[in-house]
Amino acid sequence: MNFKSVFRTILLFLIIVITIWLGYRFISKKTSIFTISPIPSENTSDSIFSFFTPKKNPEELRKKINDSLGNSLKNYSIVVKDFTSDFELKINDTEIFTAASVNKIPILTSLYYYAQKEEIDLDRIVTLQEEDIQDYGTGSMRYDPPGTTYSVKTLARLMMQKSDNTAAYILARQVIGMNKMQNLISGWGLSQTDMENNKTSNADMLILMEKIFQEKVANHALTLEMLSFLKDGEIEDRIPALLPKDVTAYHKPGNEIGFLHDVGIVVGTKCRYYIGIFTSDVDDEEKAVGKIAEISKIVYDFLK
Repeated sequence: MNFKSVFRTILLFLIIVITIWLGYRFISKKTSIFTISPIPSENTSDSIFSFFTPKKNPEELRKKINDSLGNSLKNYSIVVKDFTSDFELKINDTEIFTAASVNKIPILTSLYYYAQKEEIDLDRIVTLQEEDIQDYGTGSMRYDPPGTTYSVKTLARLMMQKSDNTAAYILARQVIGMNKMQNLISGWGLSQTDMENNKTSNADMLILMEKIFQEKVANHALTLEMLSFLKDGEIEDRIPALLPKDVTAYHKPGNEIGFLHDVGIVVGTKCRYYIGIFTSDVDDEEKAVGKIAEISKIVYDFLK
C-alpha cells in the first residue's frame, strides 16, 4: 500500500470517527432536554473520546490550591475525584476529623438503603418525645412540643436541608439503630467513620458519596430523593458559592467550633466530580469559609 492509500485510509477513519462523535453529541443533547436525572450514563461522549484530551496532572491542581491557601488554613484535607476520567487528587485524605453535620450523610444513606430493602418505611409516622430533643446547634425541631408527629421521610429532609440535629438523633438511634448503621457503613469500607463519636475522613466520604451517585445505595427513584435533599440545603456558602448558576452541587456542610467542612458532588455540563474539604483548628470562620469556596472554584475551573 503506497503513501496516498494510507493517507486516504487514515482520513476516512477520522471522518467516520468525527461523524459518529458529532451524531452522539447531538443525540445526547436532545435526550438531555427530557432527562431530569442528575445521574450520568457511563457511556458518555466524554469517556469515548477522552483519548483526544490531554490528561490533567494532579500536581498542577495541588499547586494551584497551595498557592491559593498559603498559610490561611492550619489543618485540612482535600479530595477530588473526577467521574469522567481517572483524575484524582488526595491531600491528607485519611486524616480523621470531627465530622460535625457531615455525619448526617451516613445516616441518610443507611436510612435509604434499608428503605430499599423494605426494612424501613419512609412513610412511617414518628412522634417526638421530650427525650429526643437535641437542644443545641441547628434545626427547628427542638422548638416543637413533644407529641408533634413527622413521617420518616420528613425527618430525613429536615436532617439534610435544615441540618436538624433532633431529626438526625431520632433517625440514627430509633429508626435505624446505631449498631446496625455502623455495621452497614463499616461493611461498605468506611473504616475511619465512627458514628457514636462523630468521626470520619475524606476518604470515607468519597466512598459514600460515590455509592450514592452510582445508585449503589438505593434504586433510581430513592437515589433522586437523596440527591434532592443534598441539593437544597440552607448553607450554600462553600462548595457552590462561587460556581456558575447552571452547576449543581449535591453536598453537606459541617460546622463545629474549630471545624468547617463541606463534601459533595458537583455536576455541570462539562464536569462531574467529588470534592471534599475538611478543616480543623479554625480560628477565623469567615476566612475559612471563603477559602473553601475559593478552592471549590479552582477545582471547577481546572476540571471543566
